[in-house]
Amino acid sequence: MSDLAAKSCVPCRGGVPPLRWEKISGLLEHVDSGWAVVDDHHLERTFSFRDFRTALDFTNRVGEIAETEGHHPDICLAWGRVDIRIWTHKIDGLTESDFILAAKIDRL
Repeated sequence: MSDLAAKSCVPCRGGVPPLRWEKISGLLEHVDSGWAVVDDHHLERTFSFRDFRTALDFTNRVGEIAETEGHHPDICLAWGRVDIRIWTHKIDGLTESDFILAAKIDRL
């Protein structure tokens, strides 16, 4: 499989089924081990930082990637930590684009 971070997210127009575990597990191997798949529905990861400012800077960098890709995660910013959840809202499940976004975030 090619490097996921080098790919671009593809807008979902609906009408496609969410990925099944067989495909999810293969894609999960290509993102950082900090990501977890929850209920075959979404990816989530917590990033830890030394202070609020560093966490905020990271959040803003994730936001820039999300805007560029047109694929927007749920982000929770707190002192010294950022929680990220990714899934494709249109189909209420995971697509390859979710893993592409996770791989791009990993590069930060």
